[in-house]
Amino acid sequence: MTTNWTPDSWRSFPVVQVPDYQDQAKLKSVEEQLAGYPPLVFAGEARKLKRKLARVAEGKGFLLQGGDCAESFAEHSADNIRDTFKVMLQMAMVLTYGAKVPVVKVGRMAGQFAKPRSAPTETQNGVELPSYRGDIINDLDFTPEARSPNPQKMLQAYTQAAATLNLLRAFSKGGFADIHQVHSWTLGFTESQKASAYREMANRISDALDFMEAAGLTSEKNAELSSVDFYTSHEALLLEYEEALCRLDSTRH
Repeated sequence: MTTNWTPDSWRSFPVVQVPDYQDQAKLKSVEEQLAGYPPLVFAGEARKLKRKLARVAEGKGFLLQGGDCAESFAEHSADNIRDTFKVMLQMAMVLTYGAKVPVVKVGRMAGQFAKPRSAPTETQNGVELPSYRGDIINDLDFTPEARSPNPQKMLQAYTQAAATLNLLRAFSKGGFADIHQVHSWTLGFTESQKASAYREMANRISDALDFMEAAGLTSEKNAELSSVDFYTSHEALLLEYEEALCRLDSTRH
């Protein structure tokens, strides 16, 4: 990797997924606005994740990564964010117990608004228009107006990503992720699936939690039991957007 990396280094290389914005002045204006916004993530968070991933690479941890193929502006809601977070914690609980190693939890969210395409255009009933590339670029409706790449949509993507991260931080540190509560979710999930093997595992987890509590290892006395570290990721397909965000805090890269 080159030692003189900059946020706009990608512009000197061939790219295939970047949309063709017709109004370059409007694009530049949006990029400048994004570059002046507060950062979405911070250098300390990125460095902490790198350390945990290094342990995964050494076989001393397990990486759990999941989420939507592409997030939708229209489906952005507290309930959807909560439900994705909840499923990730349920899975992590079972994996931690089964593998006996820490599980690094990474949600594919808070920025997963772009979609890769095999062709820049598509044709319907003899009409050729730009392909739908995700809500951060254009809209799904098959009309010239909807399919035209709109740089203003990057601003909405930033706002929704910021709101998602804010809620995830609240969920992960505010008591929602308490290990006892997560275990109760796992019990409900396994009972609904009628899976005896999972119910048996859930019962063993319950016994372990009861022992820990009897030994004085409670959520009130141990923050590790009442909160989790939860990270996010996305494919970084829209490079103009990534470049503008990188300029917020270049130290995190």
